[in-house]
Amino acid sequence: MSFSGIHGLPLEVTVVGCYNLEDKEWISRQDPYVCLEYGSAKFRTKTCTDGGKNPTFQEKFIFTLIEGLRELNVVVWNSNTLVADDLIGSGRIQLHKVLSQGFEDCAWPLQSKTGRHSGEVRVIMHYPNAKQPQNWKTKGAPSFPEYAPPAPFAQVSPYAHPPAAPYPTPMPYAAPVSSYNSYPPSTTTYPPSPYGGYPPQAPPASYTYPPQVYPPPPQPPQVYPPAPAGIYPPPPY
Repeated sequence: MSFSGIHGLPLEVTVVGCYNLEDKEWISRQDPYVCLEYGSAKFRTKTCTDGGKNPTFQEKFIFTLIEGLRELNVVVWNSNTLVADDLIGSGRIQLHKVLSQGFEDCAWPLQSKTGRHSGEVRVIMHYPNAKQPQNWKTKGAPSFPEYAPPAPFAQVSPYAHPPAAPYPTPMPYAAPVSSYNSYPPSTTTYPPSPYGGYPPQAPPASYTYPPQVYPPPPQPPQVYPPAPAGIYPPPPY
């Protein structure tokens, strides 16, 4: 995006506060304040009394943009009563991002006179005249130069490999052929057994069963001769 043609447009800069400032006081807490410079324009925040290493300001300033000038100078001081103020640190705030996107909230590093890190200053910048590049046709797309509408998602199978083809329908099994069927069936016939039928066949008419009497008639008891008396044991024969 070209920044030509922005001369005279307003830029809003809000100094939020500072973090982890180098301490310039030995006994009491230091009293920091922030100065901003852009071209010939200079602004200063109020002194944060006893702000110490993490003062808070929340002050907004309006700068008129100058074509070709793309940075702000920031300087943080410690206010003194009897002697000159102490320089805590200084730094540069770049404007490329806020001019292209319209908004930026960032903490910028500070350096001491000797080049050591001496803390950070947080500023919020707003440029309401930021315009969308001409080659963007997507309605509602944010005005970020690195933004591009995402491509539609392709339909991806949830499987790591393509699913296997369905199993073929198994053919019905043929009935097993018995090895006994390979012999020709026997044609020999046998006469029927006279005793294999059911119910049993009646006996020939010439045969008669003896008459059955139940219960059997009583038999006369057997009488044994009495043994000779008076002789014991019996004499040997």
